[in-house]
Amino acid sequence: MRILVFGAGSLGSLIGGLLAATHDVTLVGREPHVSTVRDQGLEITGEIETTTYPDADTTVPDSAELAIVTVKSYDTGEAAQALRAADPDVVLSLQNGLGNEESLSEPLDGAVLAGTCTYGARLVEPGIVGCTGVGTVTLGARGGGDSAVAERTAGAFESADVDTTVAADMPRRLWEKLAINAGINAITALARVENGALAEGAAGDVAARAAAETARVARDSGVELPDERAIDRLEAVVETTAPNRSSMYQDLEAGQRTEIDAINGAVCERASEPVPINETLTALIETWERGRNLRS
Repeated sequence: MRILVFGAGSLGSLIGGLLAATHDVTLVGREPHVSTVRDQGLEITGEIETTTYPDADTTVPDSAELAIVTVKSYDTGEAAQALRAADPDVVLSLQNGLGNEESLSEPLDGAVLAGTCTYGARLVEPGIVGCTGVGTVTLGARGGGDSAVAERTAGAFESADVDTTVAADMPRRLWEKLAINAGINAITALARVENGALAEGAAGDVAARAAAETARVARDSGVELPDERAIDRLEAVVETTAPNRSSMYQDLEAGQRTEIDAINGAVCERASEPVPINETLTALIETWERGRNLRS
Protein backbone atom coordinates (compact mmCIF):
# COMPACT_ATOMS: atom_id res chain seq x y z
CA MET A 1 0.00 0.00 0.00
CA ARG A 2 1.18 3.55 -0.76
CA ILE A 3 1.16 5.31 2.62
CA LEU A 4 2.19 8.81 3.60
CA VAL A 5 2.66 9.96 7.17
CA PHE A 6 2.07 13.69 7.55
CA GLY A 7 3.87 14.90 10.65
CA ALA A 8 6.97 12.72 10.90
CA GLY A 9 8.01 13.66 14.40
CA SER A 10 8.31 11.03 17.12
CA LEU A 11 5.03 9.09 16.78
CA GLY A 12 4.69 9.62 13.04
CA SER A 13 8.23 8.39 12.42
CA LEU A 14 7.74 5.33 14.62
CA ILE A 15 4.47 4.26 13.02
CA GLY A 16 5.68 5.09 9.53
CA GLY A 17 8.94 3.26 10.12
CA LEU A 18 7.13 0.13 11.27
CA LEU A 19 4.76 0.24 8.29
CA ALA A 20 7.72 0.66 5.92
CA ALA A 21 8.71 -2.95 6.61
CA THR A 22 5.92 -4.09 4.26
CA HIS A 23 4.55 -0.95 2.56
CA ASP A 24 5.66 1.92 0.32
CA VAL A 25 5.85 4.68 2.94
CA THR A 26 6.73 8.36 2.66
CA LEU A 27 7.40 10.34 5.82
CA VAL A 28 6.53 14.02 5.48
CA GLY A 29 8.33 16.13 8.06
CA ARG A 30 11.06 18.67 8.67
CA GLU A 31 14.77 18.89 8.02
CA PRO A 32 17.24 17.59 8.97
CA HIS A 33 15.24 14.51 9.97
CA VAL A 34 13.78 13.76 6.55
CA SER A 35 17.05 14.02 4.64
CA THR A 36 18.77 11.78 7.18
CA VAL A 37 16.02 9.15 6.83
CA ARG A 38 16.12 9.42 3.05
CA ASP A 39 19.90 8.96 2.95
CA GLN A 40 20.49 6.49 5.78
CA GLY A 41 17.15 4.92 6.69
CA LEU A 42 15.20 5.21 9.93
CA GLU A 43 16.69 3.56 12.98
CA ILE A 44 14.17 2.47 15.63
CA THR A 45 15.58 1.86 19.11
CA GLY A 46 14.24 0.98 22.55
CA GLU A 47 11.37 -1.48 22.91
CA ILE A 48 11.66 -2.24 19.18
CA GLU A 49 15.06 -2.51 17.51
CA THR A 50 15.10 -2.31 13.72
CA THR A 51 16.04 -0.15 10.75
CA THR A 52 13.65 0.51 7.89
CA TYR A 53 13.91 2.55 4.72
CA PRO A 54 10.89 4.74 4.05
CA ASP A 55 11.08 7.63 1.64
CA ALA A 56 11.06 11.02 3.33
CA ASP A 57 10.41 14.57 2.18
CA THR A 58 9.20 17.97 3.31
CA THR A 59 6.28 17.91 0.84
CA VAL A 60 3.54 15.36 0.16
CA PRO A 61 3.84 12.92 -2.76
CA ASP A 62 1.45 13.25 -5.69
CA SER A 63 -0.64 10.23 -4.66
CA ALA A 64 -1.35 7.99 -1.69
CA GLU A 65 -3.81 5.28 -0.78
CA LEU A 66 -3.58 6.03 2.94
CA ALA A 67 -2.55 9.24 4.71
CA ILE A 68 -1.81 9.03 8.43
CA VAL A 69 -1.91 12.39 10.19
CA THR A 70 0.19 12.84 13.34
CA VAL A 71 0.70 16.62 13.46
CA LYS A 72 -0.19 18.77 16.46
CA SER A 73 -3.91 19.53 16.56
CA TYR A 74 -3.42 23.22 15.79
CA ASP A 75 -1.76 22.26 12.47
CA THR A 76 -4.62 20.01 11.30
CA GLY A 77 -6.14 22.57 8.94
CA GLU A 78 -2.80 23.16 7.25
CA ALA A 79 -2.26 19.41 6.99
CA ALA A 80 -5.64 18.94 5.33
CA GLN A 81 -4.84 21.53 2.68
CA ALA A 82 -1.42 20.01 2.00
CA LEU A 83 -2.90 16.51 1.67
CA ARG A 84 -5.13 17.62 -1.19
CA ALA A 85 -2.09 17.26 -3.47
CA ALA A 86 -1.91 13.54 -2.67
CA ASP A 87 -5.68 12.97 -2.89
CA PRO A 88 -5.56 9.99 -0.49
CA ASP A 89 -8.30 7.37 -0.59
CA VAL A 90 -8.30 7.14 3.21
CA VAL A 91 -7.12 9.54 5.91
CA LEU A 92 -6.45 8.34 9.48
CA SER A 93 -5.97 10.77 12.36
CA LEU A 94 -3.75 9.56 15.21
CA GLN A 95 -3.78 12.93 16.97
CA ASN A 96 -4.64 14.31 20.37
CA GLY A 97 -7.85 16.15 21.13
CA LEU A 98 -11.26 16.52 19.54
CA GLY A 99 -12.28 17.91 16.17
CA ASN A 100 -9.34 16.77 14.05
CA GLU A 101 -11.40 14.43 11.89
CA GLU A 102 -13.90 17.15 11.04
CA SER A 103 -11.09 19.51 10.04
CA LEU A 104 -9.58 16.83 7.80
CA SER A 105 -12.85 15.87 6.14
CA GLU A 106 -13.84 19.37 5.01
CA PRO A 107 -11.30 19.82 2.16
CA LEU A 108 -10.58 16.14 1.42
CA ASP A 109 -12.61 13.68 -0.63
CA GLY A 110 -11.29 10.47 0.91
CA ALA A 111 -12.82 8.63 3.84
CA VAL A 112 -11.62 10.01 7.20
CA LEU A 113 -11.13 7.56 10.07
CA ALA A 114 -10.62 8.30 13.75
CA GLY A 115 -7.82 6.60 15.62
CA THR A 116 -5.84 6.40 18.82
CA CYS A 117 -2.35 5.06 19.42
CA THR A 118 -0.74 3.89 22.64
CA TYR A 119 2.75 3.34 21.25
CA GLY A 120 5.28 5.52 23.04
CA ALA A 121 7.80 7.37 20.90
CA ARG A 122 10.65 9.84 21.29
CA LEU A 123 12.66 11.45 18.51
CA VAL A 124 16.23 10.87 19.66
CA GLU A 125 18.00 12.70 16.86
CA PRO A 126 17.61 13.07 13.09
CA GLY A 127 17.12 9.59 11.64
CA ILE A 128 16.61 7.88 15.00
CA VAL A 129 13.32 7.37 16.86
CA GLY A 130 13.00 5.59 20.17
CA CYS A 131 10.07 3.30 20.96
CA THR A 132 9.37 3.90 24.66
CA GLY A 133 6.46 1.48 24.78
CA VAL A 134 4.77 -1.03 22.47
CA GLY A 135 1.05 -0.38 22.28
CA THR A 136 -1.96 -0.66 20.02
CA VAL A 137 -3.42 1.35 17.16
CA THR A 138 -7.22 1.54 17.40
CA LEU A 139 -9.20 2.88 14.48
CA GLY A 140 -12.72 3.06 13.14
CA ALA A 141 -15.41 5.21 11.57
CA ARG A 142 -15.32 8.66 13.15
CA GLY A 143 -19.05 8.58 13.78
CA GLY A 144 -19.02 5.02 15.10
CA GLY A 145 -20.40 1.80 13.63
CA ASP A 146 -18.93 -0.84 11.36
CA SER A 147 -16.62 0.22 8.54
CA ALA A 148 -15.21 -1.84 5.69
CA VAL A 149 -12.68 0.95 5.09
CA ALA A 150 -11.49 0.64 8.69
CA GLU A 151 -11.14 -3.13 8.32
CA ARG A 152 -8.99 -2.74 5.19
CA THR A 153 -6.87 -0.06 6.84
CA ALA A 154 -6.32 -2.22 9.90
CA GLY A 155 -5.16 -5.00 7.62
CA ALA A 156 -2.36 -2.76 6.34
CA PHE A 157 -1.15 -2.19 9.91
CA GLU A 158 -1.45 -5.83 10.86
CA SER A 159 0.57 -6.93 7.83
CA ALA A 160 3.45 -4.88 9.30
CA ASP A 161 3.03 -6.50 12.75
CA VAL A 162 1.52 -3.36 14.28
CA ASP A 163 -1.06 -4.47 16.84
CA THR A 164 -4.36 -3.02 15.61
CA THR A 165 -7.97 -2.99 16.79
CA VAL A 166 -11.01 -1.98 14.73
CA ALA A 167 -13.56 -0.29 16.98
CA ALA A 168 -17.22 0.51 16.33
CA ASP A 169 -17.30 2.99 19.25
CA MET A 170 -14.66 5.53 18.26
CA PRO A 171 -16.59 8.56 19.61
CA ARG A 172 -16.44 7.04 23.12
CA ARG A 173 -12.82 6.07 22.70
CA LEU A 174 -11.86 9.59 21.60
CA TRP A 175 -13.59 11.09 24.65
CA GLU A 176 -11.91 8.50 26.88
CA LYS A 177 -8.53 9.45 25.47
CA LEU A 178 -9.43 13.11 25.96
CA ALA A 179 -10.22 12.45 29.63
CA ILE A 180 -6.83 10.79 30.09
CA ASN A 181 -4.99 13.64 28.38
CA ALA A 182 -7.01 16.26 30.26
CA GLY A 183 -5.95 14.65 33.51
CA ILE A 184 -2.28 14.16 32.69
CA ASN A 185 -0.86 16.64 30.21
CA ALA A 186 -1.39 20.11 31.65
CA ILE A 187 -0.76 19.04 35.25
CA THR A 188 2.53 17.30 34.53
CA ALA A 189 3.59 20.20 32.31
CA LEU A 190 2.85 22.86 34.91
CA ALA A 191 4.39 20.85 37.76
CA ARG A 192 7.31 19.63 35.60
CA VAL A 193 6.85 16.05 36.75
CA GLU A 194 6.72 12.66 35.07
CA ASN A 195 3.37 10.91 34.69
CA GLY A 196 3.97 8.67 37.69
CA ALA A 197 3.80 11.67 40.05
CA LEU A 198 0.02 11.62 39.54
CA ALA A 199 -0.36 8.16 41.06
CA GLU A 200 -1.21 9.61 44.46
CA GLY A 201 -1.44 12.84 46.41
CA ALA A 202 -2.97 16.20 45.61
CA ALA A 203 -1.90 16.22 41.96
CA GLY A 204 -3.54 12.84 41.43
CA ASP A 205 -6.77 14.16 42.90
CA VAL A 206 -6.72 17.13 40.53
CA ALA A 207 -6.09 14.80 37.59
CA ALA A 208 -9.04 12.60 38.58
CA ARG A 209 -11.31 15.62 38.84
CA ALA A 210 -10.25 16.83 35.38
CA ALA A 211 -11.02 13.39 33.95
CA ALA A 212 -14.41 13.26 35.69
CA GLU A 213 -15.34 16.70 34.34
CA THR A 214 -14.44 15.47 30.86
CA ALA A 215 -16.61 12.39 31.29
CA ARG A 216 -19.55 14.57 32.30
CA VAL A 217 -19.16 16.74 29.21
CA ALA A 218 -18.95 13.60 27.09
CA ARG A 219 -22.26 12.39 28.47
CA ASP A 220 -23.83 15.80 27.89
CA SER A 221 -22.60 15.47 24.29
CA GLY A 222 -24.36 12.13 23.87
CA VAL A 223 -21.38 9.83 24.50
CA GLU A 224 -21.72 7.39 27.40
CA LEU A 225 -18.57 7.63 29.52
CA PRO A 226 -19.00 7.06 33.27
CA ASP A 227 -16.78 9.02 35.66
CA GLU A 228 -15.45 5.77 37.10
CA ARG A 229 -14.38 4.52 33.68
CA ALA A 230 -12.57 7.77 32.86
CA ILE A 231 -10.76 7.80 36.20
CA ASP A 232 -9.85 4.09 36.01
CA ARG A 233 -8.35 4.56 32.54
CA LEU A 234 -6.48 7.65 33.71
CA GLU A 235 -4.98 5.76 36.64
CA ALA A 236 -4.03 2.82 34.40
CA VAL A 237 -2.20 5.09 31.95
CA VAL A 238 -0.42 6.91 34.78
CA GLU A 239 0.82 3.54 36.05
CA THR A 240 1.91 2.14 32.68
CA THR A 241 3.60 5.38 31.58
CA ALA A 242 5.00 6.39 34.97
CA PRO A 243 8.55 7.24 33.72
CA ASN A 244 7.27 9.22 30.71
CA ARG A 245 7.11 12.96 30.27
CA SER A 246 3.82 13.96 28.72
CA SER A 247 3.80 15.61 25.30
CA MET A 248 2.69 18.89 26.88
CA TYR A 249 5.54 18.73 29.41
CA GLN A 250 7.92 18.24 26.49
CA ASP A 251 6.36 21.20 24.67
CA LEU A 252 6.91 23.48 27.66
CA GLU A 253 10.50 22.29 28.02
CA ALA A 254 11.09 23.08 24.35
CA GLY A 255 9.35 26.45 24.56
CA GLN A 256 6.76 25.35 21.99
CA ARG A 257 3.03 25.93 21.65
CA THR A 258 0.95 23.19 23.29
CA GLU A 259 -2.26 21.38 22.34
CA ILE A 260 -4.18 22.85 25.28
CA ASP A 261 -6.96 24.13 22.98
CA ALA A 262 -7.76 20.62 21.71
CA ILE A 263 -7.52 18.96 25.14
CA ASN A 264 -8.61 20.85 28.27
CA GLY A 265 -9.79 23.73 26.09
CA ALA A 266 -12.01 21.36 24.11
CA VAL A 267 -13.67 20.26 27.35
CA CYS A 268 -14.35 23.88 28.30
CA GLU A 269 -15.67 24.74 24.85
CA ARG A 270 -18.19 21.89 24.87
CA ALA A 271 -19.28 22.21 28.51
CA SER A 272 -22.80 23.43 29.30
CA GLU A 273 -21.93 23.78 33.00
CA PRO A 274 -18.74 24.97 34.74
CA VAL A 275 -15.71 22.68 34.53
CA PRO A 276 -13.42 24.54 36.96
CA ILE A 277 -10.44 22.19 36.86
CA ASN A 278 -10.24 22.18 33.07
CA GLU A 279 -10.90 25.93 32.97
CA THR A 280 -8.04 26.58 35.40
CA LEU A 281 -5.58 24.32 33.60
CA THR A 282 -6.47 25.89 30.26
CA ALA A 283 -6.02 29.40 31.62
CA LEU A 284 -2.63 28.60 33.14
CA ILE A 285 -1.20 27.01 30.01
CA GLU A 286 -2.60 29.78 27.80
CA THR A 287 -0.97 32.35 30.08
CA TRP A 288 2.37 30.58 29.73
CA GLU A 289 1.98 30.58 25.93
CA ARG A 290 1.06 34.26 25.77
CA GLY A 291 4.08 35.13 27.87
CA ARG A 292 6.24 33.59 25.17
CA ASN A 293 4.31 35.05 22.23
CA LEU A 294 3.06 31.60 21.21
CA ARG A 295 -0.56 32.77 20.93
CA SER A 296 -2.25 36.10 20.32
